Amino acid sequence: MSRQTKAARPKPIVPSADGFADKYLDVDHWPHQWHVEPRDLRPGERMLDHVFKPFLFHLLSLGQARKTLHRHRDHLCALGGEIIRQLHEEPALRKRPIERVLADSLEEDGGPLIYPRISETEQRSFDATCRKLYRFMLDSKYSPK
Repeated sequence: MSRQTKAARPKPIVPSADGFADKYLDVDHWPHQWHVEPRDLRPGERMLDHVFKPFLFHLLSLGQARKTLHRHRDHLCALGGEIIRQLHEEPALRKRPIERVLADSLEEDGGPLIYPRISETEQRSFDATCRKLYRFMLDSKYSPK
Protein backbone atom coordinates (compact mmCIF):
# COMPACT_ATOMS: atom_id res chain seq x y z
CA MET A 1 0.00 0.00 0.00
CA SER A 2 1.25 3.45 -0.81
CA ARG A 3 0.86 6.21 1.66
CA GLN A 4 -0.71 9.38 0.36
CA THR A 5 0.74 12.69 1.39
CA LYS A 6 -1.02 15.99 1.50
CA ALA A 7 0.26 18.80 -0.66
CA ALA A 8 2.20 21.26 1.44
CA ARG A 9 0.42 24.56 1.80
CA PRO A 10 2.54 27.66 1.77
CA LYS A 11 2.83 29.14 5.21
CA PRO A 12 1.82 32.76 5.61
CA ILE A 13 4.62 35.28 5.90
CA VAL A 14 4.42 36.68 9.37
CA PRO A 15 6.89 39.08 10.91
CA SER A 16 8.93 37.40 13.60
CA ALA A 17 9.88 39.04 16.85
CA ASP A 18 13.55 39.12 15.81
CA GLY A 19 12.81 40.76 12.44
CA PHE A 20 14.14 37.86 10.37
CA ALA A 21 11.84 38.49 7.39
CA ASP A 22 12.84 42.15 7.28
CA LYS A 23 16.55 41.29 7.37
CA TYR A 24 16.07 38.47 4.85
CA LEU A 25 14.29 40.79 2.40
CA ASP A 26 16.76 43.66 2.83
CA VAL A 27 18.14 43.37 -0.70
CA ASP A 28 17.49 46.79 -2.20
CA HIS A 29 21.21 47.57 -2.18
CA TRP A 30 22.06 44.68 -4.55
CA PRO A 31 21.87 46.67 -7.82
CA HIS A 32 24.42 49.12 -6.39
CA GLN A 33 26.62 46.22 -5.38
CA TRP A 34 26.41 44.65 -8.87
CA HIS A 35 26.83 47.75 -11.03
CA VAL A 36 30.02 48.53 -12.87
CA GLU A 37 28.70 51.71 -14.42
CA PRO A 38 25.53 53.76 -13.90
CA ARG A 39 23.64 52.13 -16.80
CA ASP A 40 23.79 48.80 -14.91
CA LEU A 41 21.49 50.08 -12.15
CA ARG A 42 18.26 49.98 -14.16
CA PRO A 43 18.56 46.33 -15.32
CA GLY A 44 19.74 45.34 -11.85
CA GLU A 45 16.77 47.02 -10.19
CA ARG A 46 14.38 45.49 -12.70
CA MET A 47 15.81 41.98 -12.16
CA LEU A 48 15.55 42.45 -8.40
CA ASP A 49 12.02 43.86 -8.36
CA HIS A 50 10.44 41.68 -11.04
CA VAL A 51 12.08 38.32 -10.43
CA PHE A 52 14.29 38.04 -7.34
CA LYS A 53 11.98 39.66 -4.76
CA PRO A 54 8.93 37.61 -5.79
CA PHE A 55 11.13 34.51 -5.63
CA LEU A 56 12.44 35.45 -2.18
CA PHE A 57 8.86 35.96 -0.94
CA HIS A 58 7.98 32.56 -2.40
CA LEU A 59 10.88 30.88 -0.60
CA LEU A 60 9.94 32.61 2.64
CA SER A 61 6.37 31.35 2.33
CA LEU A 62 7.63 27.75 2.15
CA GLY A 63 8.77 27.88 5.76
CA GLN A 64 12.29 26.64 5.09
CA ALA A 65 15.07 26.81 7.63
CA ARG A 66 16.78 30.17 8.04
CA LYS A 67 20.12 28.80 6.95
CA THR A 68 18.55 27.49 3.73
CA LEU A 69 16.83 30.81 3.08
CA HIS A 70 20.08 32.70 3.61
CA ARG A 71 21.94 30.36 1.27
CA HIS A 72 19.37 30.84 -1.51
CA ARG A 73 19.40 34.60 -0.97
CA ASP A 74 23.20 34.73 -1.17
CA HIS A 75 23.14 32.68 -4.36
CA LEU A 76 20.61 35.07 -5.92
CA CYS A 77 22.95 37.94 -5.14
CA ALA A 78 25.80 36.11 -6.89
CA LEU A 79 23.53 35.32 -9.85
CA GLY A 80 22.56 38.98 -10.22
CA GLY A 81 26.22 39.97 -10.26
CA GLU A 82 26.92 37.33 -12.89
CA ILE A 83 24.08 38.57 -15.10
CA ILE A 84 25.37 42.16 -14.92
CA ARG A 85 28.87 40.87 -15.76
CA GLN A 86 27.40 39.13 -18.83
CA LEU A 87 25.91 42.45 -19.97
CA HIS A 88 29.44 43.84 -20.08
CA GLU A 89 30.92 40.87 -21.92
CA GLU A 90 28.11 40.79 -24.50
CA PRO A 91 26.82 44.35 -25.09
CA ALA A 92 24.10 43.03 -27.45
CA LEU A 93 22.35 41.58 -24.36
CA ARG A 94 21.53 45.13 -23.22
CA LYS A 95 18.95 45.35 -26.02
CA ARG A 96 16.98 42.44 -24.53
CA PRO A 97 14.74 42.60 -21.46
CA ILE A 98 16.74 41.68 -18.37
CA GLU A 99 14.15 39.01 -17.46
CA ARG A 100 14.91 37.28 -20.78
CA VAL A 101 18.68 37.53 -20.23
CA LEU A 102 18.22 36.01 -16.78
CA ALA A 103 15.89 33.27 -18.03
CA ASP A 104 18.29 32.37 -20.84
CA SER A 105 21.14 31.93 -18.35
CA LEU A 106 19.16 29.36 -16.35
CA GLU A 107 18.59 25.75 -17.28
CA GLU A 108 16.81 22.79 -15.79
CA ASP A 109 20.21 21.62 -14.52
CA GLY A 110 21.29 24.88 -12.93
CA GLY A 111 22.76 28.25 -13.68
CA PRO A 112 25.81 29.83 -15.23
CA LEU A 113 29.31 29.09 -14.07
CA ILE A 114 30.30 31.73 -11.58
CA TYR A 115 33.32 33.88 -12.32
CA PRO A 116 35.75 33.99 -10.67
CA ARG A 117 35.55 30.26 -10.34
CA ILE A 118 34.14 28.77 -7.19
CA SER A 119 34.61 25.24 -5.87
CA GLU A 120 32.62 22.39 -7.37
CA THR A 121 30.65 22.02 -4.12
CA GLU A 122 29.78 25.72 -4.09
CA GLN A 123 28.78 25.58 -7.76
CA ARG A 124 26.46 22.62 -7.06
CA SER A 125 24.84 24.54 -4.22
CA PHE A 126 24.48 27.61 -6.46
CA ASP A 127 22.95 25.42 -9.18
CA ALA A 128 20.35 24.12 -6.70
CA THR A 129 19.14 27.68 -6.16
CA CYS A 130 19.16 28.30 -9.92
CA ARG A 131 17.03 25.19 -10.48
CA LYS A 132 14.49 26.44 -7.95
CA LEU A 133 14.46 29.85 -9.62
CA TYR A 134 14.11 28.20 -13.05
CA ARG A 135 11.04 26.24 -11.88
CA PHE A 136 9.61 29.35 -10.23
CA MET A 137 10.00 31.30 -13.46
CA LEU A 138 8.39 28.49 -15.44
CA ASP A 139 5.38 28.62 -13.13
CA SER A 140 5.14 32.39 -13.34
CA LYS A 141 4.87 34.83 -16.22
CA TYR A 142 8.58 34.61 -17.14
CA SER A 143 8.80 31.43 -19.15
CA PRO A 144 12.54 30.86 -19.68
CA LYS A 145 12.40 28.89 -22.90
